[in-house]
Amino acid sequence: MPRIALGLEYDGSAYRGWQRQRRVASVQACVEQALGQVADEPIELHAAGRTDRGVHACGQVVHFDTTAERPDEAWLRGVNSHLPADIGVRWVRYPSDDFDARRWAYARRYRYLLMDSELPPVLWRSRVGWTWKPLDAERMHQAAQCLIGERDFSSFRAASCQAKHPYRMLRSVSVERMGPCVAVDVEANAFLHHMVRNIVGTLMVVGCGEQSPDWVASVLAARDRRCAGPTAVAQGLYFLGVLYDQSLALPGPARGPVFA
Repeated sequence: MPRIALGLEYDGSAYRGWQRQRRVASVQACVEQALGQVADEPIELHAAGRTDRGVHACGQVVHFDTTAERPDEAWLRGVNSHLPADIGVRWVRYPSDDFDARRWAYARRYRYLLMDSELPPVLWRSRVGWTWKPLDAERMHQAAQCLIGERDFSSFRAASCQAKHPYRMLRSVSVERMGPCVAVDVEANAFLHHMVRNIVGTLMVVGCGEQSPDWVASVLAARDRRCAGPTAVAQGLYFLGVLYDQSLALPGPARGPVFA
């Protein structure tokens, strides 16, 4: 049975997250239903990462097995014709039959967009986080650099996190001003539940001047969620994509949403 990989993009505003759940809308269920209509058989998807309720994706990667033989056009335009407007297939590839979208990933990349303005955004209300407090992106970037490396991220882990341990390898983190927003880009081998949003919430405390950049290092060392900042809202978070070995020839993470 051949294995197929797809790249997906979606606006998570209307969904309870990626994972299929009973009696609530999920991205996984929508895509499986659309694929099933094209394949004319039930399809089960396996994703590189699960996104929470309201979180968006520019480069989600999934794989599935099927006995159906269809041209690329069917897996792209055909599947998209059965999907709602806020979910789309962006590419299709045919990796080896043992390819695993989650296990073969060596890194994942996220972007958080945070608008600091006197009044909350209207048109972008479901696409960015917001604070009325002016933010200093340079201070936030400086504060974030202590997080790079293999660290115990207990201070940035949700109480509901089911990961076996709190250690993750944070490969890079950057904060920069992007028009009316501050963009926080984070890349790691994997993430704990709410890890990115908790990092962003903590950096916001530094950015608005309530704490010094050195404070983030003390939060990390405390290994206690109560010492960190608030959890940033879900709608500002984007799953940019996944990094795999170059030999697989799979598209890398998307550039992501930007502001001029």
